[in-house]
Amino acid sequence: GALGINERNLRYVYARNNKEAFPYADDKIICKEALDAAGIACASTYGIIERIGDIPEVWQSLQHHERLAVKPAKGSGGGGIMILKKNDEGRWCSGGRVLSDEQIFSHLAQLLMGMYSFGTSDRVLIEQCIIPHSFFHEIYPAGVPDFRVILLDQKPAMGMLRLPTARSNGKANLHQGGLGIGIDMEKGTLAYAYDGQAYHIVPPDSQQQILGKKIPYWEALLELSIQTAEAFPELGYLGVDIVLDQELGPLIMEINVRPGLGIQLANRASLKQLLQKISSNS
Repeated sequence: GALGINERNLRYVYARNNKEAFPYADDKIICKEALDAAGIACASTYGIIERIGDIPEVWQSLQHHERLAVKPAKGSGGGGIMILKKNDEGRWCSGGRVLSDEQIFSHLAQLLMGMYSFGTSDRVLIEQCIIPHSFFHEIYPAGVPDFRVILLDQKPAMGMLRLPTARSNGKANLHQGGLGIGIDMEKGTLAYAYDGQAYHIVPPDSQQQILGKKIPYWEALLELSIQTAEAFPELGYLGVDIVLDQELGPLIMEINVRPGLGIQLANRASLKQLLQKISSNS
């Protein structure tokens, strides 16, 4: 009874979404502009780079920050994202490695040339770097976990926590080795963790109990996902990705009109049945 990709596309992605609104999900900069206009809580935008010639000027304007998240606007699956932090000597580092300005400029140029955007030219979004809530420290201390909530007609159907691992190199994407942790939507608690092959009640990296662990800000997180869906009325079926910042609480990262179906494995439940229930009650 699981929802398959063909049925998802035909019954929900294309039947419930206006194709003209897809750029909101496919371009992070367009999405952020719409979120800001709607007053939806999200990470602050520090800079946008549109041309290679703009790199030095924009980069210079960012030097007063201590942490940066660099992303291709049209990238997917976490490809091309670079997290930059200053060390004690004020030098920029990524993944524990000190980088020169030339190395950073090279990466920015690769993003603009579409290396992580299906070969098409792209823009670069540079934004506030999230400091994960202390809730995550015991589970896995590195990377930025995020919550994925799938909604139909502005009603939450299913959610999961995407957790980075050592195997995923600090990224939360499931196909890169991250964990998918199911969520009891009514209680706001974590369920089992799925690693693509087996289920766990403790993440392999930390060995900390997660089953039944209460998610902070859960009601606010759910409400934020609903507000986001309402801000994009032309998208009746979408996934909303939310991070939990230590100081700012829940923040929207992006939306997705083709949210992956691995969320069913993480929850050991059928998304198909939940979506049908929402449709019948609408």
